[in-house]
Order: sequence, then structure tokens, then C-alpha cells
Amino acid sequence: MPLLQIEDLEVFYGDFRALHGLGLAVEEGQTVSIIGANGAGKSTLLKAITGLERQKKGVIRYAGADITTMRADLIARAGMTMVPEGRRLFATLSVEDNLRMGGAMGRKGPWTLPAIYALFPALQELRDVNAARLSGGQQQMVSIGRALMTNPRLLLCDEISLGLAPKIIQDIYRCFEAVKQSGVSVVLIEQNVTLACAAASYVYCLLEGRVSLAGDPRSLSMNEISAAYFGTEAHP
Repeated sequence: MPLLQIEDLEVFYGDFRALHGLGLAVEEGQTVSIIGANGAGKSTLLKAITGLERQKKGVIRYAGADITTMRADLIARAGMTMVPEGRRLFATLSVEDNLRMGGAMGRKGPWTLPAIYALFPALQELRDVNAARLSGGQQQMVSIGRALMTNPRLLLCDEISLGLAPKIIQDIYRCFEAVKQSGVSVVLIEQNVTLACAAASYVYCLLEGRVSLAGDPRSLSMNEISAAYFGTEAHP
């Protein structure tokens, strides 16, 4: 049974339907990327999974349990953690205090302060610096570290490369090999197709709230992916 399984998911904003009968699955220990242009429904999907969006239909199962109508705080306590778009750090708290906020969840596991500092060595030198004084890349490391400190079974990352320099993005994406080795399943929401396909063993492309393409990225051509991304016809 998949760790996360979604069937016939529909999400509404008033009378507007943002997701249309969407289905996907994430296996234990798997990294899955979800790609799509702005407005494709990627962030809406994450909000639905984590309980932040309540106006929905369909079924969301996590670790075998139906969490479709479960509150967001209970989903988080069950071991699902999101790295939100925009990082959402506590600006007046230090790096270490931000990380400890994740540890306050109380879940046991491999991700401790020393483990986070080993993953992101730059953060150890900045541990007493307020988050507001960090660069965008450093803030993203703290945001990922804080999420890992909850010792999740499933880590959901929303547009973590947005607005960052290419070298910083590469540094951040390197961390996912260690995350995978720790047994954590990962869902990456990305607009950057190259990054998304390189990091994942399975990819879903969303277009206007529907899955337009799904499969092992190594078996999909860029032509197929581009057609699914933009809603155009694939050419041989």
C-alpha cells in the first residue's frame, strides 16, 4: 500500500473547481515530483493533502488511514510536514530556535540538530543569527531543516527553488539524497522541469487541475513533458 494515495480529488474555491478528479500515489521512501505552470493546481494540491484546504471531495489516504477530513495539526502529528513556499520562518528567532520549533513536535527519529548542521554546515556558523538577516538560500536551508526536525515520514516541498541562484539551488537539492537515505518520502512541487525530473523517480505533470502526464522521468521525453506542461500537442 502506498504511503500516500489520492483518488478522485476535487478542490473548490467557491464555485470554481481547482482540481478535477486528481489521483496520485507516493510509495514509502520514494521521491515524487509534481510539475506544472503557475495556476496548474500544485499548491492547491499540497493544501488539500495537508488539511489546509477543507473544501474538497475524493479520498486522501496516508499510511493506510483516511485523512481527507482530518485537521491539519493532526496530519502533521502523524508525520507529514510541509516546507512552504516563501519559507515562513520566525524572523525574530535565531536559526537554532527556528530549527528547534520543528523539534518541538516530539517525534523521534534521525533528524536532530547535529544531523541538520551536518546536512547544512553553513547553518551551524549562523545558529545564533536571526532568520531575518539570512540570505534567501540560507533561509531555505533553515526551512527544510525545521521540517526535517519534525522527523517526518513524508516531506512536502513547495517551490523551494523559487527566486534562488542556480548554485544555491544545486546545494539545496543535494540534501535530498541524504533525506532519502534516512527513509523519508519526498514530494517536490516544482516549476523547474529539469530539477524536478533529476531529483525524482516518478513525476506527475498538472495542467488546469488535472494530471496531464505521469511516469518515470527517465522514460519520458522532454517533448512529451513540454506538451503536457503547456497543453500542446507532442511532436515526434
